[in-house]
Amino acid sequence: MSDSLSFVHRVEEWLDLLSKLCLILCAVALFTLVSTFGWLVWGRYVMNVTPTWVEQLGLLLVAYIAFIGAAVGIHEQFHLGVTLFRDAFGPRVAGILRFVIDVILASFGAVMFYGGIVLFNFGWDTLLPMLNIPESFRTLAMVTSGGLIFLFAGCRAVFRVVYWRNGETYPDPVHHEEN
Repeated sequence: MSDSLSFVHRVEEWLDLLSKLCLILCAVALFTLVSTFGWLVWGRYVMNVTPTWVEQLGLLLVAYIAFIGAAVGIHEQFHLGVTLFRDAFGPRVAGILRFVIDVILASFGAVMFYGGIVLFNFGWDTLLPMLNIPESFRTLAMVTSGGLIFLFAGCRAVFRVVYWRNGETYPDPVHHEEN
């Protein structure tokens, strides 16, 4: 195995670890979301005291779960895609199309990252109601997701080039549907 492929494998391991950490963050956010809404129901119907902050926290957590989960979907290649045209061509054209898709996804992530930073800076002086934290914490999910999408898809595009230069094809994950 060449040094460049060995380096790719090490980077892939780090990206896999980062993806797993993102999934753990999403799981903690989901657990917190369910727990706080349980508290909302308990407070509203049993204690007759409604904790009003729960709904705002729920909106914030849903943003993180959705955005970070989408970035993990890009890394794991579980994102929605139409493969009809790619699969209709031979493996060489399909490989080129995969590369182009990775570049488009990385570009989208970069634009999302930049736009998220603009929104982050814009919302810093506005507070989220009931939580009294800057509105920017909501757009931080978009910034993080954009950066992760850029990282995951961009690295995969670079990995494809490294494999091609070594006369190999980058191994895409195979997803099996259960019947």
